[in-house]
Amino acid sequence: MPDPNGPPMPTAPYLAEGPRTALRRFTEADAAEFTARARESRAHHRPWLFPPERTGTYAAYADTLARDPAREGFLVCERGEAGADGRGGGPDGHGEAGGAIAGFININNIVLGGFRCGALGYGAFAHAAGRGLMGEALGLVMDLAFGPLGLHRLEANIQPGNAASIALVRRAGFRLEGFSPAFLHIDGAWRDHERWAITAPAAHAP
Repeated sequence: MPDPNGPPMPTAPYLAEGPRTALRRFTEADAAEFTARARESRAHHRPWLFPPERTGTYAAYADTLARDPAREGFLVCERGEAGADGRGGGPDGHGEAGGAIAGFININNIVLGGFRCGALGYGAFAHAAGRGLMGEALGLVMDLAFGPLGLHRLEANIQPGNAASIALVRRAGFRLEGFSPAFLHIDGAWRDHERWAITAPAAHAP
């Protein structure tokens, strides 16, 4: 683990940028800020989401995202904003990423071949909720998914009561494809989910 009294560790470069947000990989240096954001967002996330709240569980989570070829993990950062550890981005928000972490969007269960599909998992931290940041970031992730990652389809499986999450994917153009009872085991019980999905636009079609 890095020395908390030493200089900050370098963060990863941006993978994609929008007017207000940018995407980059999870790094070890993000553990303190990410877990602090998760703890302060507990009431905002429950009962839908359980991101890591301790550095040990964060390390395992970030390592899995980095090593598993069936997963892609992206931190959503506010451009030009300082993080909880005081690190800021470049003078114009470009280059090395250090902006405050607003949330995360992961692509899980990636299957290539004739399917070329991935399942989204995402969450905004409480300080960023309702500000339109995740909508912009989701657009950036979709551009990566349907461009460099070569996917044809993205899915989002959402509990019916999670109105904010449903609104996010609906605004992004996802369509409701069905309802699956007892679909995922979350917080000690099997939960019903709505199945939302979007396929690559013609510009990205093979």
